Amino acid sequence: MTHVLVTGGTGLVGRFIVEDLLENGYRVTVAGRNAPADGLFSRPVGFRPMRLDPAEDMLALFDDVYHLVHAAFSHVPGRYRGGEGDDPEGFLKANVEGSIRLFEAARDAGLRRCVFLSSRAVYGAVPGDAPLRESDPPRPDTLYGRAKLAVERNLASLCSHAFITSSLRITGVYGAPRVGMEHKWAEMFTDFRAGRPVPARAGGEVHGTDVAAAVRLMLTADPIRINGESFNVGDIVTDTRTILAIARDAVPCDHPLPPPADPANYRDMATDRIRGLGWQPGGLDQLRQTVAELASGEAT
Repeated sequence: MTHVLVTGGTGLVGRFIVEDLLENGYRVTVAGRNAPADGLFSRPVGFRPMRLDPAEDMLALFDDVYHLVHAAFSHVPGRYRGGEGDDPEGFLKANVEGSIRLFEAARDAGLRRCVFLSSRAVYGAVPGDAPLRESDPPRPDTLYGRAKLAVERNLASLCSHAFITSSLRITGVYGAPRVGMEHKWAEMFTDFRAGRPVPARAGGEVHGTDVAAAVRLMLTADPIRINGESFNVGDIVTDTRTILAIARDAVPCDHPLPPPADPANYRDMATDRIRGLGWQPGGLDQLRQTVAELASGEAT
């Protein structure tokens, strides 16, 4: 049974990745500051304590591990962009230097593959109409985006025939939250139902299960097609009006919807490269089903 270490496995995205790997026959160990709560996962997982600290000896993390999925990210709670808070130096030390040390330890331990969860933020707010492609020059305009790009590039520099690496540039992730946590649109739903104004915003979305499928694909795809490469991972572009319209259909509400967002304010990502490897996200049908379930769950 192939053993995969997932850093950040108890987070929103990491949890989807862990569940997908478990369902597909992998043995999984999560690494992070705290052990997962009992019952968080559908099957037993291992745990190894880890901090994103370049001074840490990380080699012991990889005993009997075959692949690494790096989903951990140190930031101010609830924030990614701006997640450095008032400590940009510590933010970069943990997320860039710590990640590089993690990758070097994985390589030195003889792991076969390493997948890094990067972000659409590496592109920055680039004007234009055409979808962003992996061949477009990254122009990150946040410290978050610059950190993700720096880690991507350092990981790619470590790739070899014996150490297969890839990075996934992920857009906004949605899906059911873990027990005790709110979903990403909970505050927006509350404001709408209370009659408070909701800003018109557009953005890219991808379901957590589709991110997990993309990660698993990186563990099985032909190395020649993925080694040292980055892949865009996004599904649909939507806006607050569309999401709230689905929620209102599921749980009727008399308040008017916000106006449609200007699609020119958001530049989509092309996902041809990863789709060419066989990845197929759930699209609008999956968004509709998930938003309706989230809205109905709040109302019960």
